[in-house]
Amino acid sequence: MPGVAETAWPFLVGTLAGWLVSRGWQRPTSLAPTGIAVWLSTVVVGMLLRKLTSAGVAGSFIVVASLVTAVLLLGWRAALAGLRRRNRVQSS
Repeated sequence: MPGVAETAWPFLVGTLAGWLVSRGWQRPTSLAPTGIAVWLSTVVVGMLLRKLTSAGVAGSFIVVASLVTAVLLLGWRAALAGLRRRNRVQSS
């Protein structure tokens, strides 16, 4: 489990930074701007912290981390937005 914690902590710090900067508590389920700001912060801050701690930021790692965090941080928000849109169309 230490490997997971070592890999995750920079991204968790980035997520927290994005949440604070975007004031995520005001619109937590919003794809834009909350979700995108949190995702970008997660990737950028996470990679910067990995670089600063010599943890490695190979190109392939950046691509995979960006895609995985996009799915985790944006995917559910996009699905929720689609459900809300569908429900509005059906109720009108």
